[in-house]
This record gives sequence, C-alpha cells and structure tokens, in this order.
Amino acid sequence: MAITKQYLKTKPICKVTFTVAAKEAKKVAVVGDFNNWDPKANTLKKLKNGTFKGAINFPKDTSTEFKYLIDEQFVNEEDGDGLQWNDYAGTENSVLKL
Repeated sequence: MAITKQYLKTKPICKVTFTVAAKEAKKVAVVGDFNNWDPKANTLKKLKNGTFKGAINFPKDTSTEFKYLIDEQFVNEEDGDGLQWNDYAGTENSVLKL
C-alpha cells in the first residue's frame, strides 16, 4: 500500500493517490470521515497487474481519518501519517494530514 500527495499550486487542494496491492481482491474502496464511510463513494480501479489505484482531492491544511475496504474487510494504511483511535468504531483508523 502507498500514498502519494501532490499539492496543487493554483488551488488550495492536495491530490492524494492511493495504491493498494491486492491481486486476489475483487473490490477496494477508500472510506473515511470525508465521504461518510460510504464504500461506493471512492472505489479504486483495478489495474492489469492486480494493483488498485485511484486519486481523491482533499482541502489543504486538513486532517482526515480513513481505511481501505478490501472485499468487505477494513484495513489501515501502513504509510499513513499516523493512527487515531475512534470510539465509535472501537478501533484505530489511518490518518492523513494535509
């Protein structure tokens, strides 16, 4: 798994590209507080090599909690900017600091 951040010069936006190596998976989505944890909002595209990839624009100078939903299993991002405990879910979520 990997995250790439690209700050745009002309807008207060950071384009974040998510890459997930999950060859056996059928579906991967990025869910978080930015999309109300909706698994249909940010589905990643499966490439020919079995990697899932997609980009989401976030406002600069913000922080957001997220996870990957890989075939209905929640997975944290190892390369995130940290982990944050979430009382509602009873688990830690990955954090993006932009």
